[in-house]
Amino acid sequence: MAIHESSNLIAVLGGKGGVGKSVFAANLAHAFIKEMKAKTLLIDCDPKSCGDQNFITGIRPTKTVMDLAAFTGAITAQTVGTLVTAHPSGLNYIGAVMGPDQVFNVQVDLLRKNIGSLSQHFKYIIIDLGCDLGPVQTGMIEDATAIMIVTTPEVLVVNQTRRMMNDLLSMSVPAEFIQIALNKVSRNGLDAGAISQSLRRPVLGGIPQDDATAIAALQRSVPFVVGAPTSPASSAYHEMVRKLTGGVLQKLKAASKPKITSLAKESVGGGTSAAAGNGGMPSMMDPKNARKGSRKREINPLTMLKMQVHHGLIKEMDLKKDIMNSENDPAKAVELKNRTQRTISELTDRLSPGLPREDRTRVIKETLDEALGFGPLEELLADPAVTEIMVNGCDMIYVEKSGKLTLSTVTFTSNQQLRNVIERIVAPLGRRIDERTPYVDARLPDGSRVNAIIEPLSIDGPAVTIRKFPAERITDKDYVDRFGSMTRPMMDFLKICVEQGLNIVISGGTGSGKTTLLNVMSSFIPSNERIVTVEDAAELQLKQEHVVRLETRPANLEGTGEVSIRDLIKNSLRMRPDRIVVGECRDGAALDMLAAMNTGHDGSMTTVHANTPREAIARLETLCLMAGMDLPAKAIREQVAGAVNLIIQISRMSDGTRKLLYITEVVGMQGDTVTLQDIFKYKEEGFDKNRKIIGQFQALGLIPTFIEEFEQKGISIPRNLFISSESASTNKPKQIGGPKPPSVPRIGAGPAIPPKKTGTGGNGV
Repeated sequence: MAIHESSNLIAVLGGKGGVGKSVFAANLAHAFIKEMKAKTLLIDCDPKSCGDQNFITGIRPTKTVMDLAAFTGAITAQTVGTLVTAHPSGLNYIGAVMGPDQVFNVQVDLLRKNIGSLSQHFKYIIIDLGCDLGPVQTGMIEDATAIMIVTTPEVLVVNQTRRMMNDLLSMSVPAEFIQIALNKVSRNGLDAGAISQSLRRPVLGGIPQDDATAIAALQRSVPFVVGAPTSPASSAYHEMVRKLTGGVLQKLKAASKPKITSLAKESVGGGTSAAAGNGGMPSMMDPKNARKGSRKREINPLTMLKMQVHHGLIKEMDLKKDIMNSENDPAKAVELKNRTQRTISELTDRLSPGLPREDRTRVIKETLDEALGFGPLEELLADPAVTEIMVNGCDMIYVEKSGKLTLSTVTFTSNQQLRNVIERIVAPLGRRIDERTPYVDARLPDGSRVNAIIEPLSIDGPAVTIRKFPAERITDKDYVDRFGSMTRPMMDFLKICVEQGLNIVISGGTGSGKTTLLNVMSSFIPSNERIVTVEDAAELQLKQEHVVRLETRPANLEGTGEVSIRDLIKNSLRMRPDRIVVGECRDGAALDMLAAMNTGHDGSMTTVHANTPREAIARLETLCLMAGMDLPAKAIREQVAGAVNLIIQISRMSDGTRKLLYITEVVGMQGDTVTLQDIFKYKEEGFDKNRKIIGQFQALGLIPTFIEEFEQKGISIPRNLFISSESASTNKPKQIGGPKPPSVPRIGAGPAIPPKKTGTGGNGV
C-alpha cells in the first residue's frame, strides 16, 4: 500500500556505520514535532540496531515493527494506540526490537502494507533504516517521499556514501530524492562544497559537532532537540526541517505520484487522453490499432525519451565491448548492469528532470532491457504464465497463456529494435541472420527455443517465435497429477518400456508438447548408460551425468561448414552410445535414426510431426525417402517395423490442455503393411460448463507382445493393467488391481490381421 497523500515518509540511511544516523533520526523527528506542530511517528527499522533508538529516545516500546507486520486487523484511530508508543514530548514510536536479545525478522510486504495504513494518521513518518540496503530498506525506499543520507566530513565516510548513492541510483531511485545531511561538522573536516561536488548532490544542511551536548543527551536518554533546545545543534535540526517543509517535500511528493496525463498512460493506448497526447492519432501501443493491422506508427513522448536516453547511453558507454568482456563472468555482468543502470538513471534525469516516478522507472527498465537484454521481450519472458511468444512485426506480439492466444500490449519501438534483439539472441550461438540467411533457429540462455525470420521473406517485419523453457523442470508427476495428461498406470508402463530399452517415437502436432514429453521420458534412462543427444537447438535437459549433447551448425558466410542432424547421427555412432536421443526427425535423418535403432542402440528415442500413430509411420516412411536413396517402400517399412517398438501420440486439445491420445505398439509387418495395436487411448466425452474437455483414459484389453520378453527378464507387469476400465478418468486415475483375470487374449502371438484405418486413431488391428 502506498503512503497516504497527506503524509510524508522520510527514510534515514547512514552512509557508513558510526556517522550518527540513529541520533540524527531521533532528533529530526522531535524537530518536526516542535517546528510543524504535527503528528510525527518515528520507526526504528534498522535490523542491526539492537534497540539503539529505545536508548536514544528513552522510550520503551510496547510494540515492534515485527508486531506491526503481523497485525491483521484494520488500522483505525482506535487501534493506532495499540501499535505505537506515545511519549510525553508528543513523539509516537515503534521500535525495531524490545532489546538486544531479540532477533529482528519481518515480512517486508506486510510491513509496507501496514505502514501505508498508518500513514493516514501521521503527517510525518521518520524511519531509521540503518546502513545497509537489504530487502527491508529497499521496500521502504520505494515508498519514501525523501531519502536522507547522513554522512560526516571525512574522506572514507564520503567515499562510502558515494557507494551507497550509486547503489540507490542502480535501484532506479531518482537522484533528486536523495538529500544529503552532513553530521559532526567541524573546522577540521572537509568543506561542504567539496562534499557536494564529490557526491554530485547539494548538502541540505549541516549539524555542528557538539560532543558535550550529545554525550549528555545519551546519558539522560533525551534527544538534545528536547533536552537542549537552544544549542547550535538543535537550531541546525530546526533549520533542516524548515528547508524540507519549505518546498522540498512538496516537490518530491508531487514527483513521486504519476500525473493524470501520465506518459505511461499514453504509451499503453489510454483512450482519448493518449490520442490527444499524440496529436489526435492512435498511440503506437494501442492494441486495437494493432488488431486492425495498421503499420502506421506515431511515436509518443515516452518512446521518444527512451530513444534519446538510449542514444546518449551509446555515446557514454561502449556497450558492445563491455558485453563481450563480461561474458561467462557473473561478477562482471552484475557490475556492468549496475553501471549501465546508473548511467541510464542520470541520462533520464538530465533529459527529463520533472518526469513522474512511475514513468521514470519504466523508462529506465525498458532502456536497460534494450541495452543488455531482449528489450520488450524481457517482461514476457519473466512472466511464468506465458508459455509461448509470437512476434508479428514490431507492433504486434501475441502470447500463449493456459493454451489460449492473446494480444499483448507490449511492443517494440521499431523493426530495427526487433532486429537488434534477434541478433543479440543468435550471436552468442555463432549463428547469423541477414538477407542472405533470412531465417534461423536458436535458443535463449535458459533453453527456450527461438525461430526468427526477417525481411524480405517476412513481409510485415521480422517475425519471432519463442517456445519458453519452463522455469521448473516438468516431471512425470506433473503429467499425472498437475496436467492430467495421462494416468499413473500409463506413466509407470512407459517408464518400464524406457528402462527396458524399447525404441520409442513421440508423435504430435506443433506445440503439442513432444519435446517436453521426450525430456521427461529421457529421465527414465538408467544413469549408468551413455547417452548422446542430437538437436537443431539444444533444448533437452537430461539429469543423467553421462550425457553428450550435440547441436547442429548452419553454414558460414561462404556457404560451407554446415553440420546437419544426419551428420551428427552418423558421428554419434562412433561415440559408443548406449542410446541416441534425437530432438526431432524432419528430413532424411530419419533413415539414419532407424538404422541406429536396428543396429544395437536399443532404447533410442525421437519425435516426429504427425496427427495419429498410423500417420507417424507414414511420416517416417516419407522422411526416409528424403534421404535420397532409391529404396523400395517395403524395405523402408520393414526398417520402421523392425526399429520402432512404441509410438506415443500426444495432442494439444481445443481447450488448451495436452493429452496422450494413444500409446501404440508397432507389432510387425503383414504383407506390405506395418501392423499397429493401440494399448491405451483417450476417449473424449464432451465439455463441462467451463468448456473444458471431459474424457477418459482407457486400456483397450490388448496385451503388448514384448510383455513375455520383459517377464523373462524378471520384470513383472500385471496383465490386468491392460484391461479396459471405464472408471479411469483424466483427473483422478483409478489404480487397477484385484485378482488376475482368468484369460486375456494376447495379440501378436499368431498371424497378424491387416490393419484397417479408422476415423479416430487409424490403427486397425
